[in-house]
Amino acid sequence: MTTPHNGTDPTEPLWRPDPARAAASRLVAFQQWAAAGYGAPAAPLAPAPDDAAAATRYADLHAWSTEDLTRFWTAVTEYFDVRFSTPPTAVLPDPAMPGAQWFPGARLNYAEHALRFADDPANADRPAILHLDETTAEPVAVSWAELRRQTAALAATLRAQGVVPGDRVAGYLPNIPQAVVALLATASIGAIWTSCAPDFGARSVLDRFQQLEPTALLAVDGYHYGGKDHDRTAVVEELRRELPSVRTFVHVPLLGGDAPEGALDWAAATAGEVEPDYAQVPFEQPLWVLYSSGTTGLPKAIVQSQGGILVEHLKQAALHVDLGPGDRFFWYTSTGWMMWNFLVAGLLVGATVVTYDGSPGHPTTGALWEVAARTRATVLGTSAAYVIASRKAELHPGRDLDLSSVRCIGTTGSPLPPDGFQWIYDEVKPDVWLASVSGGTDVCSCFVGGVPTLPVYLGEIQAPCLGAAVESWDVSGKPHTDEVGELVVTKPLPSMPTGFWNDPEGTRYRDSYFDTYPGTWRHGDWITVTSRGTVVIHGRSDSTLNRQGVRMGSADIYEVVERLPEITESLVIGLEEENGGYWMPLFVVLAPGAVLDDELRGRIRSALREQLSPRHVPDEVIAVNGLPHTLTGKRIEVPVKRLLAGTPLVQAVNPGSVDNLDHLRFFEQLGRDRRA
Repeated sequence: MTTPHNGTDPTEPLWRPDPARAAASRLVAFQQWAAAGYGAPAAPLAPAPDDAAAATRYADLHAWSTEDLTRFWTAVTEYFDVRFSTPPTAVLPDPAMPGAQWFPGARLNYAEHALRFADDPANADRPAILHLDETTAEPVAVSWAELRRQTAALAATLRAQGVVPGDRVAGYLPNIPQAVVALLATASIGAIWTSCAPDFGARSVLDRFQQLEPTALLAVDGYHYGGKDHDRTAVVEELRRELPSVRTFVHVPLLGGDAPEGALDWAAATAGEVEPDYAQVPFEQPLWVLYSSGTTGLPKAIVQSQGGILVEHLKQAALHVDLGPGDRFFWYTSTGWMMWNFLVAGLLVGATVVTYDGSPGHPTTGALWEVAARTRATVLGTSAAYVIASRKAELHPGRDLDLSSVRCIGTTGSPLPPDGFQWIYDEVKPDVWLASVSGGTDVCSCFVGGVPTLPVYLGEIQAPCLGAAVESWDVSGKPHTDEVGELVVTKPLPSMPTGFWNDPEGTRYRDSYFDTYPGTWRHGDWITVTSRGTVVIHGRSDSTLNRQGVRMGSADIYEVVERLPEITESLVIGLEEENGGYWMPLFVVLAPGAVLDDELRGRIRSALREQLSPRHVPDEVIAVNGLPHTLTGKRIEVPVKRLLAGTPLVQAVNPGSVDNLDHLRFFEQLGRDRRA
């Protein structure tokens, strides 16, 4: 059962899984099945006698999953009944990276798997999607039968408009059921999906969509956020004007606007009773294109395959999130973030997906917790930033709301600091499974994350995920434990990109992941793999602080500084100087009414010195009006470092990828002033 953390003993877990619950997990069921025919280590039915034994059991399973990729991924496809209309000729004939080809010769369809629970009449009226926005009092259900019907109808409409396999279909849509339908309809045709959230401006969207030259565009007239309606008709007009490849436009009247000239209305496009038609496409057929944040030029257009995403998401959703029929899966996200694509993965395992279109903090900071309570979510996903904001707002979700259905809380987006771990167990639920995860848009999944059979330790991710050969490498490219190093993946994953769009020679792809260590994926994060098998993420390695040869993660500093009530947000930069010096300023956004005086500067320095080390104390503490972020909400470090080093703004960052250019201009001017 749960063991609350005593605040002083880091060797004692915050949480241990209930033995009966762990034994009934889908992970254990899979291991028992795979042990019988695929060489997986046996999974004893008796609970592990202690935490070390549980860790050893999982480590043995993980070792099998990465040492024998062919047997592991064959087991995944057979256990989850992946429907190959044409069987593969092999699993992984050549594991060399980049360029590893999975399941050559196989044909299948992702949408067929996402909708197969609708084939069972017993599920027809069960909700596949529950939807809320800021204006709805109760969740609106879309049944499995209705999701299947709408998907088939929209696919038939798009086919009638000339959309064929390989065409690109773009969505300018918020996190609404229509976006799920559009993705599944696109996949069922064998076309390629891509999406942006409607809070992206026209330039940012065009930087992405123009690379793909979509033949079809689905877009809303506006969206709800922060208690307001945001009209996007002018933006949509610009998109249509600047995307001459678009032959078909489907209008989604979220705010009730009439369809513009030349548009199909959503209701008409999804009308009628049509049987699904799932194009059987090669395993490596592109399913969708995701985008990097685009802070240093055009966003990278990351191509992932129908088969690769299917098998990776089946593994991740079922085995690492323990999702299945009967679950309600709610992850707060937008269609511009890979977590939306992973949210849809709930359908693959028969879970009900909860979509929410709105602000997590409207009308109060606790809005997201209220959505979880209203939908009876069993798995709730959020960001580290939201957890910290909830703590700072002194919320008590566990006391004030009925969160009895929530059995798992997932966090990602940035490292969750130990304070966030502790707050969840203190103020949300003492017996909840906290599955902090880390991965990337690059694989649309997790390298490290939750394991339902392992304990949770303060500030630590439970373990590397099955099939992910994750290591921490030192400066000489050697694996090590209990030391900060580069996150590398030494063997391929099925959801790794098949490449980047418009990168026919693969040059940009290789440079992005394989330039530092040829043949090994370097992700760009600093991590520690501990001797007990857990993982700590320290932040991006390309913005890591390095003082006197000692590497430090920026996330550690943010955790300490942002505990102070006067600090809303912070940004630390380490800048190598021409004279061999090293300048490490800390920029802080102050809470209303706070003043950055000598007393507050002293408390910041003391907290960093006492809780981290003297090396973590900044050279200067500078108040700023705000900090720049990517359009998906991540604070920007590397472009700020470049600006402070003297790089002009137009060369340091793609302006369309940043939420507020004025915040960046401050750093550009500061860089000029320092060189004057």
